[in-house]
Formats: sequence, C-alpha cells, structure tokens
Amino acid sequence: MDIKVLGPGCHKCHQTEKIVREAVSEVGVSASVEKVTDVKRIAEYGVFGTPAVVVDGNVKSVGKIPIKDDVKKWIRK
Repeated sequence: MDIKVLGPGCHKCHQTEKIVREAVSEVGVSASVEKVTDVKRIAEYGVFGTPAVVVDGNVKSVGKIPIKDDVKKWIRK
C-alpha cells in the first residue's frame, strides 16, 4: 500500500502525517507513508487544499486533518 500525505509542512500537515502513521501501525498493514511537500507534485493529484491524504492513488481527504478511525477504514483491506 502506498500512502502520501500532501502538504507544505504546516502544523496541520504534520498532525495529519502523525495520524496516518499511527493508523498504519495500529491496523498492522504493510504500507509506505511518504510526505509530499512539492507544490507541483501535490497539484498532480488535483489537490489544491492541504493537508491531503492519498491512498494507492485515490485522494481520500483534502483540506482537513482526518480522524484516525477514518484513516483506518481507508487502509483496511
């Protein structure tokens, strides 16, 4: 599983990355979590609000810090 946290590095972006990493650990899935800060790469996902979370190429959240339970739902197989 490939997870990307999109954002320039603001507090909300860091909090989102922390929640995503905690959810991955708690669910126990094998996933790579990448923090993407480059604006051009972020725009490639059609995302113009941050933070955003992309799971296996699918945008799951934009412009808000996701709830950990929601992240767990997105990553359970």
